Amino acid sequence: MGKSMLGLVVFVLMVFLAFSVSPIYDFPQPQPFSGPDIFNPYEKLDTSIGWKRANFHTHTRVKGPLPPNECKYWPGEVLEDYRKLGYDILTFSNHNEITQHPTDPSLQVNVYEHGYGLYKYHKLVFGASRVHYFDHLLPLLASQKQWQLDYLGKDCDFIQMNHPFRTGGTSEYQMGVLEGYQIMELDSGVSIENEYWDWALSAGHYSFGLANDDCHDSKTSGRIAVRCNWLNADGAGYADIKDCLLGGAYYSMRVPNFGDGDWDRKYEGNRNLPMVSDIGLDSATVYINLTRPAKYIKVVGRNHATLDSLASASSAAYTMQPDDAYARFIACFDDGVVIYSNPFARYDKEKAPSPFRAPEHSVNWLLTVLYNGCLLLIAVLLFFLLSLVVRGRRCQG
Repeated sequence: MGKSMLGLVVFVLMVFLAFSVSPIYDFPQPQPFSGPDIFNPYEKLDTSIGWKRANFHTHTRVKGPLPPNECKYWPGEVLEDYRKLGYDILTFSNHNEITQHPTDPSLQVNVYEHGYGLYKYHKLVFGASRVHYFDHLLPLLASQKQWQLDYLGKDCDFIQMNHPFRTGGTSEYQMGVLEGYQIMELDSGVSIENEYWDWALSAGHYSFGLANDDCHDSKTSGRIAVRCNWLNADGAGYADIKDCLLGGAYYSMRVPNFGDGDWDRKYEGNRNLPMVSDIGLDSATVYINLTRPAKYIKVVGRNHATLDSLASASSAAYTMQPDDAYARFIACFDDGVVIYSNPFARYDKEKAPSPFRAPEHSVNWLLTVLYNGCLLLIAVLLFFLLSLVVRGRRCQG
């Protein structure tokens, strides 16, 4: 029994090694946003078309050998539950599977959640033609995480980095070097601050923000309609969604679990949410107008600094100073609703159309050879140990 257990442990370690290979990158030094111009994610905002409510991180039951898989309920049931709560857009992001829209092919969005490693380093992959399965089982290194973004980015339209708050190994350093994603998932834990987003923004890695339910049970009131996004989009098809998500004309929201299980109160609360009536940029002044007063509106900038704050306000404006790399709004309401804007950021429009930067990391070939060589050496030693265990069992037999 002891030798069998040892053999199993050795085999598992060899599998971990096989799924740990990676290039090692040289990451550039952080470069905060700078320039004479201010990027306005709401430049194309059209208040006449209003907002569409959306959730992009949704799990359902899928066909397979181990039902109920992601969730107890099929896509059609989950879609109906979200429709009752006022959602206009819902995408199904099951792990390593592109799920078909249950009722309307014109609303199909090819998106899946990549990742099954122990640290929950998950990404939403939008517009992929197929699922990519390789994952590091224990992605400890920033280089491993970056390689995954590069690998996935070759066959998709854009990537969302999922729930960094709950991802093992998330650190200020790693958030300050990772690049190649366009959207950060917000507010996936108990925090309403999303400080990890500021770690990335402060290092010059621009991204928009989405807040999603990551729903695995649409029949439990505390798991559905507690996060959402409001898109200023013409339609609910993928082309409109893609244009909006890559343009930035949307905001995200944390929603309390109204009624705490009383569904009538939950439906009522979701019908009467505060909204953004207007948001944008006037010269160097960023502004936001709300449909009802917030408990406070805060302007957050580089290094998670509070640039300005107003209490009991339904509007706010802040004039960005030359040394303000970026500014984003957080509006908190008495009932627990929180609104997050996308960041306004400095850039030079003569050099680039936006503060998004192409990935700049390069492979450090010496460290790559040494790292993967060490993995190979350990694998050989483990294989030798495993062969001794097997030989020993044969001799006993």
